[in-house]
Amino acid sequence: MNRPVATNPPVRALCRIALVEDQQEIRESLTRLLATFPEFECALECASGEEALKQIPQSRPDVVLMDIFLPQMSGIECTRRLKTLLPEVRILILTASDDEETIFPALEAGADGYMLKQATPANLRAALADTVNGGAPMSSGIARRVVDYFRGKSRQRIEIASLSQRERELLNLLAKGYTNRKLPTNFP
Repeated sequence: MNRPVATNPPVRALCRIALVEDQQEIRESLTRLLATFPEFECALECASGEEALKQIPQSRPDVVLMDIFLPQMSGIECTRRLKTLLPEVRILILTASDDEETIFPALEAGADGYMLKQATPANLRAALADTVNGGAPMSSGIARRVVDYFRGKSRQRIEIASLSQRERELLNLLAKGYTNRKLPTNFP
């Protein structure tokens, strides 16, 4: 029996994209690529976070395609500020960085998805459609890091939960700033 292949829901008529990318060659390449997607148009190009903060609130795009490494203000800080100004705007990070020092701060700042620049045109198109429709697309390697991070947190909770009552009390005192030499007199 043939099963239907899952597809992204269709994007409503012409979705407006704002592109925030400091490298002109990449910006032009992405603009050309977006022009090949009939459901998207590049409505705005910004070369810096500062420029984005001035122009995006006036333009009101449907999705912001944001690089992280921008000249002065990072894409993470720009994302944070844009989400304060326009909470409804969808922001898809498109960057070369796949390390935890950028992934988690970007998501915490309000990014709605995180894709790597090495994504194929088809994957980028699907990610944009997913973002417009309320999804949270991520490159598979990024999703793996997020899953591993939360699995690690789960293991930490299990390890703490398996401590004896005395070990938990001691851990609590250490968290309050006590040292081995200065434990309360009533601690056994």
